[in-house]
Amino acid sequence: MMAAPDPARRGRLLFGGFALVLAVWPLGIDDAYLVSVAITMLWFAAVGQAWNLMMGFAGQLSLGHTLYVGLGAYTAAALYVHFGIGPWIGVWAAVAVAAAAGAVIGGLGFRFGVRGVYFALLTIAFAEFTRIGFDHLDWLGGSAGFFLPLDHDGALPWADLRGPPLLFYYLLLAYTLGLFLLCRAVIARPLGYRWRAVREDQEAAAASGINVFRTKLAAAVMSAALTAPAGVIQAFYYNNLFPDQAFAMHRSIEMILAPIVGGIGTLFGPILGAVVLTPLGEALTLGLEALAIDLPGLKQTVYGVLLVVIVLRLPSGVWPPLARRLGLGDAATRTPDR
Repeated sequence: MMAAPDPARRGRLLFGGFALVLAVWPLGIDDAYLVSVAITMLWFAAVGQAWNLMMGFAGQLSLGHTLYVGLGAYTAAALYVHFGIGPWIGVWAAVAVAAAAGAVIGGLGFRFGVRGVYFALLTIAFAEFTRIGFDHLDWLGGSAGFFLPLDHDGALPWADLRGPPLLFYYLLLAYTLGLFLLCRAVIARPLGYRWRAVREDQEAAAASGINVFRTKLAAAVMSAALTAPAGVIQAFYYNNLFPDQAFAMHRSIEMILAPIVGGIGTLFGPILGAVVLTPLGEALTLGLEALAIDLPGLKQTVYGVLLVVIVLRLPSGVWPPLARRLGLGDAATRTPDR
């Protein structure tokens, strides 16, 4: 009698195949537009994973995660422009600054018992007044924008994070896969169990001896720190920064759509959500252009309707039912204690 296939082993094989496809796909592509779409897709997959760590695993809603993207981007860019410090070093300063911001916001909110939508409003407020503040920082370009030079004398292109779009594609691919493996490792450790205990019932977690404040603060700091490198990559990919874009509220909403559609609280959900949503948005743009339709707001309306349909039809996200169809079982969509 043949043994039943191991869902965990099948999941590892499928994930390895998925990673391999992403690794070799651009090698035969000579289309800059398709590569740029893939870069955008991986960027949202990465920031979605970082946000999911805080919301999906620890249950703390943030709607201001663009703050950490902007802080990471401006920190690394300022070190590069004003002091000649390359992004491979600047990224660590960016992580530290974002982590400190996460500690301040989390410390204030959790210390005073701010929860749910009220904590989300607190994160929005910090992102918004940071945007206003950066609008008036002439040292960082202010509202006129902060522009990065294409190179510094004597520096190798790769050292300054300069190169073709494929460089950024593979950098984001490595970061996205690394985040997946990091989250997978963290949630299987005591900290991950404490996060999920707080998420399910904060009072019960406190009664069982868990330090709720420290547990939630750890999630806020780690999520902020892991978001910052995406901002660094974005800064050196586009070579310019504007406060209205770097700290924009709509960008925070875009960042959380991938894990919502893919499946909040699942490991693979944020990646799958980005794979679904980014090509969908681009397909809508191309489709409307092909039909010569130029109605203001039509793309956003159609995109919003499609999102509502997806959420209503698949309230737990796209990944859980897909995982069951692939024979991975419920274990593929649940964290270890559920």
